[in-house]
Amino acid sequence: MKKTKLLLSLSSVALLAGLTGCGSVKGAEYVKGQPVKIGLICLHDSSSTYDKNFIDALGEAVKALGGKVQFSQDCLLTGVAEDEHCYDAAKDLVKKGCNVIFADSFGHQDYMLQAAKDWPTVQFCHATGTNAKTAKLANYHNAFASIYEGRFLAGYAAGLRLVLDYTNTVTESINMDAHPKFPATKLGYVGAFPYAEVKSGYTAWFLGVRSAVSHVGFDASDVTMDVQFTNSWYSPDAETSAAKALITGGAKLVSQHADSKGAPGECEKNNIPNVTYNIETTTDCPNTYLAYSRINWAPYYQAVVNALYEGKAIDGEKNNNWTGTLSTDSVQYNVNWDNVLKKVSAERKVEYLAQAKLLFASMEAGLKSGDVKVFDTATFTVDGKKVTTYQADTDGDFKGDTEVIKTFTNALGQQITYFDESVECSAPYFDLNIDGINLPKSN
Repeated sequence: MKKTKLLLSLSSVALLAGLTGCGSVKGAEYVKGQPVKIGLICLHDSSSTYDKNFIDALGEAVKALGGKVQFSQDCLLTGVAEDEHCYDAAKDLVKKGCNVIFADSFGHQDYMLQAAKDWPTVQFCHATGTNAKTAKLANYHNAFASIYEGRFLAGYAAGLRLVLDYTNTVTESINMDAHPKFPATKLGYVGAFPYAEVKSGYTAWFLGVRSAVSHVGFDASDVTMDVQFTNSWYSPDAETSAAKALITGGAKLVSQHADSKGAPGECEKNNIPNVTYNIETTTDCPNTYLAYSRINWAPYYQAVVNALYEGKAIDGEKNNNWTGTLSTDSVQYNVNWDNVLKKVSAERKVEYLAQAKLLFASMEAGLKSGDVKVFDTATFTVDGKKVTTYQADTDGDFKGDTEVIKTFTNALGQQITYFDESVECSAPYFDLNIDGINLPKSN
């Protein structure tokens, strides 16, 4: 997600007002049951793990859709800045006859919206955005996924590594009448910007680590995390420097929300276990790579194409917003169990691997069934207090508008109160600063 916290400036409004010169360019009229021609606009190219994820998923979707879809490489536009060039790129794809145009960066959204207004016969699908809910255009859509669930699971796997390093066991026998304190342990996180999506992600990862530590009987309150922001979505140098600062500051485990291999590379150099985003680094970081999570955009591409091809609404869409989940295979992860159990003796690895996988599987099953909530309010506090109510910004105007603290009864008859993330709109809106996570003073 490429998100700016600044509202559209007057100059940008003026710019958008002038972007209506579609002239003789006419959007193709789609005929139901004919191959759907698609285009994709990317902020960077495949050198960015974020953009590569979209590009790779498009290839997977095209293959799966077969004769329902038409795609050519000249309809993949990369290096498209978050300015009027995005509108120009959309216009180019309209001229090429695309019926559906996807864009992958938050800053593209105002230009995609303007294009949707100018070419109402073409579908415009914008990933990570927030304005489709209020725009209410039949041909303009936002999409995201509950990647916080994937980050939570990746954090849970990382937490098992911490437990195994300390106790060399993951059995329930560690439980005692009084839960012993887990040794004070500092985590590190390289974030791009202090925006809701990044906060949602690093908080989910942090809670995943703590959950694993708690799951085997420890009090995890002394597991804390430092965050460094790079103020860039893709800067290998800045990400490397941020990871280095976290490691120097005592981080024993590092994760990231950034688009290069800079942070994992620094972790490998310093033998610090790491969790990545969008790409697994088994080859580049064989000694330290633990897990990764990513959004699989293929199901969304397929849902949009199938809807158009069959002349129906996009399956799972609400208020022109679509949110993929673990259950739709839109959230994926990978765990390097060898590195999770790196310090376990050879004769105990088979036994402990089975136990670790059993704990992990139970957590994943709970997330899929809905009985486990990532942002369970019993697992965190803000300024020393539990969160009982919160008005979240679900329409992108930076004002709280929707109550998102909800309660339900799970399969065991337990009442769970939680922050209901990415339901009222697809883009993440969890922006709380919870206790235990240390932010730079400027944030």
